[in-house]
Amino acid sequence: MAVLFGVVACLALAGGVGVIASRRPVHSVLALLLVLGSLAVDYLLLDAQFIAVLQLIIYAGAIVVLFVFVIMLLHARSGEVARVPAVLPPAAAISLCAAFGLILLAVLTGAAIPPAAVGPAFGTVQEVGRALFSRFLLPFEAASIVLLIGMIGAVVLGKRLPPSPPDAARPAEGPGGGR
Repeated sequence: MAVLFGVVACLALAGGVGVIASRRPVHSVLALLLVLGSLAVDYLLLDAQFIAVLQLIIYAGAIVVLFVFVIMLLHARSGEVARVPAVLPPAAAISLCAAFGLILLAVLTGAAIPPAAVGPAFGTVQEVGRALFSRFLLPFEAASIVLLIGMIGAVVLGKRLPPSPPDAARPAEGPGGGR
């Protein structure tokens, strides 16, 4: 189980680096999908099946699709292919890889910390519902308002304005043709 967790954690970190370092937005979204899928597997390793399914349905499904729609909408409005320079210079990428290797080495050679004990109801539908509608009610409602504002913004950005008539922009000329 520890080996599977290590593999999944490395996949999640690689996906996170892919989100940041990718030159194309669609590739960043695909790397984000890798991160979210890896987190769902981590939840399964913690015996939180309901949270893993929510992770896949809500984040890996709906949120990633929303990101793809926003990317398509922004590129359709601009009418051009985005040319984005590399986000990380090579020296920074090498430094990040070295830091990641040192942290991974420290974790693998260190003493194993036993996981915290959780109750048998951890990750069940009832426990998640109680937590959402008691301790986390205000953040839950705030997130719903933020998503509502995002949807309204997407509709406003996606709505095309009717073209203005060309005659309305110029003043009317007299019978003699103007001057």
